[in-house]
Amino acid sequence: MTRTYLITGSASGIGAATAAALTAQGHRVIGVDLHDADIAVDLTTHDGREALVAQATELSGGTLDAVVANAGLATESVATVAVNYFGALATLEGLRPLLTGSDAARAVATASMASLFPVDDELVEACLAHDEPAALHRAQELLDAGKGGLIYGSTKRALVLWIRRNAATAEWAGASIPLNAVAPGIIRTPMTADYTATDESTKAILDMVPMPLNGIADPSVVADLIVYLSSVSNSHLCGQVVFVDGGSDVVIRGDSTW
Repeated sequence: MTRTYLITGSASGIGAATAAALTAQGHRVIGVDLHDADIAVDLTTHDGREALVAQATELSGGTLDAVVANAGLATESVATVAVNYFGALATLEGLRPLLTGSDAARAVATASMASLFPVDDELVEACLAHDEPAALHRAQELLDAGKGGLIYGSTKRALVLWIRRNAATAEWAGASIPLNAVAPGIIRTPMTADYTATDESTKAILDMVPMPLNGIADPSVVADLIVYLSSVSNSHLCGQVVFVDGGSDVVIRGDSTW
């Protein structure tokens, strides 16, 4: 059965690998990115988010079988907040009406094992309150205070909390739409190139993100998981954040199951 998927961040890394895997299975993929995609939009902006919904509706004919909210940034910047949290939510919430026409709708977001790191509670709460101006303002305060390193993990923590809080609601589970997330460790993508460019930098990042099982992964490892989560076979996973991180979650959290 051929299905229609929409993937943000499709031009590189995990998004490109997922698009390739789905295309190889004979599915149709609508790619979204800043460039080199079927829909070229900037998800840090309100105009870009509105354009995404309008163009996705047109290209899909009004129905999508799965949405993969994968686009993200890992920079110490205000833009990271805009795309990682508010862009992801705009993708999932904005395109949810297109999923209701599918017999087996699915939704997946790309989070990160960085959601386990220390976060800025004020930034997380501003995100969860859907107060984008306040969240962007807080991110700038963190940057000005030399604490920009908290931004990425905070956006991913907020994203997984939103998924946990919404997956079992009438809008998602009640509409038979499994909503889940993947939480990758260090993946060899353009986003992590600087962290893995040398033996010294690779050792440093693995000291921070321990991956005892097979080390740093290729994007296809995460793509395979996304393919399953967005497939017809996944009928009952609800609000799960699946860590595909070579063991970072286990090392960091130990006996804790959440």
